[in-house]
Amino acid sequence: MKIPNILTLLRIVLIPVFVLVYYLPYGWAPLASALIFGLAAITDWFDGYLARKLDQSSPFGAFLDPVADKLMVAVALGVLMETFAEPWMTVPAIVIIGREIVISALREWMAELGKRASVAVSMIGKIKTTLQMISILVLLAVPPLTNLSWIGVGALYGAALLTLWSMFVYLKAAWPFLSEDI
Repeated sequence: MKIPNILTLLRIVLIPVFVLVYYLPYGWAPLASALIFGLAAITDWFDGYLARKLDQSSPFGAFLDPVADKLMVAVALGVLMETFAEPWMTVPAIVIIGREIVISALREWMAELGKRASVAVSMIGKIKTTLQMISILVLLAVPPLTNLSWIGVGALYGAALLTLWSMFVYLKAAWPFLSEDI
């Protein structure tokens, strides 16, 4: 098995470990779950880098990598929504999760049309992902409603705004194909 695929699978295996650690009744659990999430985020970057550097790209990796990313983010946002249990936290989380579902479906549909390149990952999407990972790390690591947690909330709102912007960019690129038979 190729090293990038092993890293992607590791990210998926880390999801239940992350959830288990998050709910442990110990004071160190939030920081430990943040570290696990951080490790998963690093493997996300590292598997793509290695796939290109070692020329180990594969159809399996191309399929599984975005699935692993979206699962990890959705699960982390889910536990954060429970922890904060406030609409101001739920709204950006749902925007991010909803966008991921819409864009994943759009990419799959565009691939069927042979137009996948029209909705390839953009720089906006990469910046959004980075801001999203930072916000989730902060929100996992620090207690809710502290000064540091507000930095995480602000970053989450920034990520949600970039999420909407990148979704608009992707939908605009796909609109000629989407609107053919309206």
